[in-house]
Amino acid sequence: MILSVQKRPQALVWGAPVVYLGALALSLGICALLLAASGKPALSGLAILFRGAFGQSYSLLDGLVKAIPIFLCSLGVALSFRMQIWNIGAEGQFALGAVGATWAALSFPGLPGIALMPLMLLCAFLLGGAWGFIPAVLRLKLGVNEIISSLMLNYIGILVLEYLVFGVWKDAASFGFPMSAEFTSGALIARIGPSLGLPALGINLGKLHWGLLACPLAGVAYSVFLSRTRLGYELAACGDGERVARYARLPYGFLMLFVMAVGGGLAGIAGCIETSATLGRLQPTVMVGYGYTAIVVAWLARLKPWPIAFTSFLLAALRVGVEVMQLELQIPAAFGQIMEGSILLCVLAGQFFLAYSVHLRWPQSVRKSVTTSTSSGEAR
Repeated sequence: MILSVQKRPQALVWGAPVVYLGALALSLGICALLLAASGKPALSGLAILFRGAFGQSYSLLDGLVKAIPIFLCSLGVALSFRMQIWNIGAEGQFALGAVGATWAALSFPGLPGIALMPLMLLCAFLLGGAWGFIPAVLRLKLGVNEIISSLMLNYIGILVLEYLVFGVWKDAASFGFPMSAEFTSGALIARIGPSLGLPALGINLGKLHWGLLACPLAGVAYSVFLSRTRLGYELAACGDGERVARYARLPYGFLMLFVMAVGGGLAGIAGCIETSATLGRLQPTVMVGYGYTAIVVAWLARLKPWPIAFTSFLLAALRVGVEVMQLELQIPAAFGQIMEGSILLCVLAGQFFLAYSVHLRWPQSVRKSVTTSTSSGEAR
């Protein structure tokens, strides 16, 4: 028996929702098996997961806050992926963005917020973009694979952040903990509820902050750039391969530098928002893997901005649910990463069957022998 794989004339577009739902169900089944194997109640654990992620208003708000940096990093990653440039360095670019924002906040503490906040965002964008620019230059000039160089730069970026908070930026009043001094009020992104006076009306928006506005702005800019600009069309054409782009005389090198720098800048802005709005200072706990989650989100959403927004919120909410599971079931923190990885693998496997069909057939010799034996039996 031979297993053959054939490409479909047209992908099964109608099957995409089935694939995603099936992948989510299968990954949850895998997680349930892991819970059972570790001696935890599987069904109760999944119930805790969904209750912690979607069951209460503060959980939904917490998931929305976590989705902000994931969404921005995912847009940056998706921009380079559209050109088949594999930027795996969003985590390091996020770290350098946090470093750039902190430098501005500590260097100009007396500036009013209307001047200091744009400066922080600009510094974060430039440092994150520069960190994304490096793998692109290495690819163009030396032929270094951008997957490896961008991945290795993640570790360097995180170590740069740790060097600063353990060293020159360490707050003398932090009782020995590695963190910078607290940001001044002008360097903090305000929360939405207190800004609008909503607590006085009995409305609590939790940690939700004005950094949320960066998401629709970035999403609209991403869509307009790809669908309404010449560079966007050229970028899409370059997605067919470098040789095709160079044959069509498209500016392949410039576009590679552009998408890596802009993608790094978006991850840097995410680092600035997370540092300013959530922590109010720079500390190692800002690095929680948003850059790696962004890769999963971009693939699950097939590089489209509005599916990226939904998927970012979904995985962020699941992160919140896993945190609740950690408290109630005492499971390891790595369980959330296992869930993200299983979702990605299941979706990728499902997408394969959308584009290809699998057939089982017997070898020609076996079919001939079967036919011969059948005909001889009939002759008798």
